[in-house]
Amino acid sequence: MKTIWDELNTKSVTLYEQGRFPEAAKVAEEAVKAAEETFGTSHPNVATSLNNLAGLYEAQSKYARAEPLYKRALAIKEEALGPDNPKVAISLNNLAELYRVQSKYDKAEPLYKRALAIKEKALGSNHPDLAMSVNNLAELYRAQGKYAEAKALYKRALTIWEKTLGPDNLNSAAALNNMALVHHSQGEYDEAEPLYKWALAIREKLLEPNHPDLARSLNNLGTVYRIQGKYAEAEPLYERALGIDEKILGKNHPDVAATLNNLAVLCDVQGKYDEAEPLYERALAILEKALGPDHPDVITVFENVAKFYEKIGKNDEAKRLEQRAKKPFK
Repeated sequence: MKTIWDELNTKSVTLYEQGRFPEAAKVAEEAVKAAEETFGTSHPNVATSLNNLAGLYEAQSKYARAEPLYKRALAIKEEALGPDNPKVAISLNNLAELYRVQSKYDKAEPLYKRALAIKEKALGSNHPDLAMSVNNLAELYRAQGKYAEAKALYKRALTIWEKTLGPDNLNSAAALNNMALVHHSQGEYDEAEPLYKWALAIREKLLEPNHPDLARSLNNLGTVYRIQGKYAEAEPLYERALGIDEKILGKNHPDVAATLNNLAVLCDVQGKYDEAEPLYERALAILEKALGPDHPDVITVFENVAKFYEKIGKNDEAKRLEQRAKKPFK
């Protein structure tokens, strides 16, 4: 017989899969309370609900709210299941991911490695859950510029997923997208483009039309087109990505800012400065509010907008942003 917790948990997961994060978070908060009341505060089902809620906060860039939930979920699982249980590895991965997206790489790496060791010991070397840990460690290495290590891990993850889940699955789409990002980061655009297209095709087939992961694929392919000078192909991809993100994530989410910045750059390189300027400014305002002035992504946008202001003759504005990029305030 299903409990109220089962129903709430299932509902929150369904909303998450549809990309309806704010609605899903409200249901997930109810699921945490129901789990505590039904099973007790130290039961693994409570950890499951805490993990789901933390993931929804993370998806909305509410990192400070997500971290203590992930930590509590990890502590519950270690106590209830033992430190080497595969479910502990899931919590380790989730906490590591949270640190990675905040560029806290030193905190993330040991958690990823511990999760990978647990899964390989418990599940063997060809399990799809192991591939997720392999992929996540690859993501960390890509963010650190360790491209050779990242490529090898992405290929390993993709091979496992294609063998166990078939050619068209969302995990493989993620690995393909990530491999493309490595090529992209190294300026290998001809190698990146077909991988982005392949990932996008899988996501178009399997995801809801307004899912944020679809927006990410559109953004990535649009950026390769922009770099290649294919401006007419890039623009509709960026605009579609922006529409998805604004609808699902809200107008003040960092992913919205990233797409606005991409559109600004596209206008900029075509000399459409009047169109580029408000896009740059809106992107910067969103990122600074969401991530804080010290975040590497915010500093990069400071620098980009400063260069833009200098180019259009707004030298005072350019100098102001250059100073903020060099000396971010606390």
